[in-house]
Amino acid sequence: MIRTNGVHIVRKPSTLTGALLMLLSMLLILSGCSANESVSEAKGASGTEAKKVKIRIADTSTNPTFRVAIAKGFFASHGIDAESITFGSPAEGVNALFIKQVDIAYGADFPVLNALAKGDYSVIASAGQATNEAAAAWKLYAKNDIQSGADLKGKKVSFIRGTFIPYLWDEYLKDQGLDLDDVTQVGQGAFDEAYIALKQGDLDATWVIGSALTDKFDALEGVHQLTDMSQTPVRLGMGLVASNEFIEANPETASGFLAALNEASVYAQAHPEEVADLMYKETKQPKEATLKDLPINPWEVGFTQAAYDSLAGQKQYMVDNGTIEHDFDLDSKLNLELLKQALPDKVTYSK
Repeated sequence: MIRTNGVHIVRKPSTLTGALLMLLSMLLILSGCSANESVSEAKGASGTEAKKVKIRIADTSTNPTFRVAIAKGFFASHGIDAESITFGSPAEGVNALFIKQVDIAYGADFPVLNALAKGDYSVIASAGQATNEAAAAWKLYAKNDIQSGADLKGKKVSFIRGTFIPYLWDEYLKDQGLDLDDVTQVGQGAFDEAYIALKQGDLDATWVIGSALTDKFDALEGVHQLTDMSQTPVRLGMGLVASNEFIEANPETASGFLAALNEASVYAQAHPEEVADLMYKETKQPKEATLKDLPINPWEVGFTQAAYDSLAGQKQYMVDNGTIEHDFDLDSKLNLELLKQALPDKVTYSK
């Protein structure tokens, strides 16, 4: 500022000086922003959860294992965003693999082998259950006028389509001096259909599994339990199956899936009351039914010689009866490497 004859004259800064000042201010601002952004990015790198891999699982309304793994965060801890999709039977869930509605399914040997015979699918683990106690959970209900297996001749019997039940009928009837042709098999989609048909007199006998269902059948007038599967030579294996495409694209995720499933199965056996509450909340299955079924059908994630023998025996039956049109090498359909990574002590079978 210059003072001339009492007049204050303000000299504006030069254009260059103003530009320099503006540039300096911008540099200071940008410097501050960059520092803040670096901190923010660092926080994001260390604090942001890694993206989870989506897995769609074929489930049933009576199976607690997948639901426990989801509810208790076992899948999430292995980087899995799991979705349980409920089907009327495990066989329906296995069939959903064919149209890529699900990524992983579980089922008895029959539907699992059906999948293996139809395309590029592999067994990644078994879930146990090939025991006398588990076999005894399968009950045969019949009309009161049927007092022995021999009385089934000429009767209508139920089977759930796509399941091992025709094989069970075959083995049971042989022991009773009958052939499968001596009965009329009625294919159905779910056990509830068999319940209605038996109640209405459209069926004479049916096999049933699960306390929630057996309690309903026990209350049917004119119907009684004739026997159970433990009185037959059939023992039910159960496997987990996935497409080779999914396995090859997600090997680490598939291995983590098996580890999480093992954690969930152990947790379920240790916390039956909590599991019963969960099942009632999600599927309305009576708590007492869950409490009865849990100790009878514990999941044992692994793969044993017994699991292999069960698959091999069922496969031979399916080939002999034309259910499987083209035989295949069972060993080539086992992908146990992921299971060995996740649970090495649980793989006792070797090719």
